[in-house]
Amino acid sequence: MNKSELIDAMAASANISKADAGRALDAFIDAVGTALKSGDQVTLVGFGTFLVREREARSGRNPRTGETIEISASRLPSFKAGKGLKDAVNG
Repeated sequence: MNKSELIDAMAASANISKADAGRALDAFIDAVGTALKSGDQVTLVGFGTFLVREREARSGRNPRTGETIEISASRLPSFKAGKGLKDAVNG
C-alpha cells in the first residue's frame, strides 16, 4: 500500500474527504518527525511506538576497494510494533 492508497482507505473508513485524509496523514507524519527529532518517542497503545535508536560509531569496509572506513555514530528512526498490531498480523 502506498501513500495515496492509504489516504483513500483513511477517507473511506473515517467518512471524510480524500483532501482531509491527506492533510491528516501529513500532519501525523510531521508530528511524529518533530517528536523524534526532539528526542521524544510516540506511543500509540495497541499499534506501536516510534522511537529513535542510537547507532554507535564503527569501522566498516568499502566493498569495492576493501579499504577500511570509519562510520560515524548516528540516530536511527525506528518502529516497535505493539501487541494489537502483532495480533492483527498473526491472527
